[in-house]
Amino acid sequence: VQLQASGGGLVQAGDSLRLSCADSGRTFSSYVMGWFRQAPGKEREFVAGISRGGSSTRYADSVKGRFTISRDNAENTVYLQMNSLKPDDTAVYYCAAGNNWSRRQQDYDYWGQGTEVTVSS
Repeated sequence: VQLQASGGGLVQAGDSLRLSCADSGRTFSSYVMGWFRQAPGKEREFVAGISRGGSSTRYADSVKGRFTISRDNAENTVYLQMNSLKPDDTAVYYCAAGNNWSRRQQDYDYWGQGTEVTVSS
């Protein structure tokens, strides 16, 4: 599994952004996928997760109703659609792959390099 995240940038509050995370390997569909983020001076936190087939999703309370995680197993890609962005969403966003349906970082075995999202007020 080799994950490459992209799509970050500088946006204004209220804008939308879509992050992508592509896997160059052949086993993408066998993994639970998650998005995490780390804001400056804070610990990395869970944002969203999606099951192997995409039928189940879960979100942090702080993003529920604004963010949507999805995946395309044919394209080996997971997405994070972020709407109504707030300055508090400013962080480096990481995608991760794991075997457990979990919100815990330690349950994810493979990580992308991170893509930076900055939301100005």
